[in-house]
Amino acid sequence: MAQTKESIVNASKFPMLIITVGMGPAEFDAMVELDGDDVRVSFRGKYAQRDIVQFVPFRDYIDKTGNHILSLARLAKDVLAEIPEQFLSYMRARGIKPSLAYKVSMTNGPLFPLMAD
Repeated sequence: MAQTKESIVNASKFPMLIITVGMGPAEFDAMVELDGDDVRVSFRGKYAQRDIVQFVPFRDYIDKTGNHILSLARLAKDVLAEIPEQFLSYMRARGIKPSLAYKVSMTNGPLFPLMAD
C-alpha cells in the first residue's frame, strides 16, 4: 500500500486519472482510502497535488432486473463523468487557460479555421 500511495502522490502532478473498478463482494476499504475523496492521499508527509484516483465498486451498478447492458452503461457514465473535472483541475493548477475557439469551414477547403464569433 505504501508504494501505491507513493506512486499516486508522484503521479498527481501529471495530467492523468486512475480509474479502478472493484469486482466481487470483497470489502474495498483500501481502495476507498486511495480514492482520496475525503482525505487527500499522502506519502511520508507529501500530499497528492490533486485527487487523481476514482474507485467504484461494480456491485453498486448491478441493475436489479439483471440488465447487464444498463449496469455497464451506468458505470461508464459515472466513471467518464469525472474526466472533464480532472482535466480542468490539472489545467487550473498550472494556470493554463484555453486558447481561442475556432469554427471549421468546409467551403474554403477541409479544416480551414475561422475565428469564432
